[in-house]
Amino acid sequence: MAVNYNKLWKLMIDKNINKTELTHLAGISTNAMAKLGKNEDVRLNVLEKLCTSLDCKLDDIVEFVPESKNDHSK
Repeated sequence: MAVNYNKLWKLMIDKNINKTELTHLAGISTNAMAKLGKNEDVRLNVLEKLCTSLDCKLDDIVEFVPESKNDHSK
C-alpha cells in the first residue's frame, strides 16, 4: 500500500493555510513536511499533530492506495 496526501493539500486550501504555517502550527519538522510532499511515509505522531492542528480525522488527510502490480520500485 502506498500513501497519498492529496486530501491534506485540499484541506489546507479550504482552510487557507500554507505548508510553512502548518509546519509551525502543528509543531512538525520541515523534513516531515517534505516527506508529506513526496507522498512518503511519516510517523503516526506527525499525522496526529496535523489532525489536531487542522481539527480533522486521519481519513480527512491521508488515503491509502494500492500499488500497481507493475511497480517494482520498492
